[in-house]
Amino acid sequence: MILPAKTHVAVLDGEKFLLMRNAGTATEPKLQMEGKPDIRETNYSAGIRHQDGSPPDSRLDDLEELAHAAGVAEWINQKVLKHEISKLVVIADPGSLGELRHHWHKETEKVIVAEMAKDLVNSPANDILKAIEAA
Repeated sequence: MILPAKTHVAVLDGEKFLLMRNAGTATEPKLQMEGKPDIRETNYSAGIRHQDGSPPDSRLDDLEELAHAAGVAEWINQKVLKHEISKLVVIADPGSLGELRHHWHKETEKVIVAEMAKDLVNSPANDILKAIEAA
């Protein structure tokens, strides 16, 4: 996949969230770190869909991961609505990606140019860029 210039790249898992941007061109992309936004994990409603009889500690961990994804979606939705993000690639572990989809605003859905179900949050920027290019 070609990564257009100025496209934001959100990379996350159930605990971490990184925001990057292509500071290069489409032909010579260069991922630049925009930050590690502080996400408020306040939306625990997602856990209702995931009641499965798991041990209580396991359910709490799952609930916190889902709340993190919901918080990331809320943060990104706000940035899109403020026109601070106009193109977005989302890279997340499969569970977080599924949860994000439940919380996207319609306007956010319009700016997403690609989604990747991969856990790359601990990978260097060059590896993330290679994964995007290979998609």
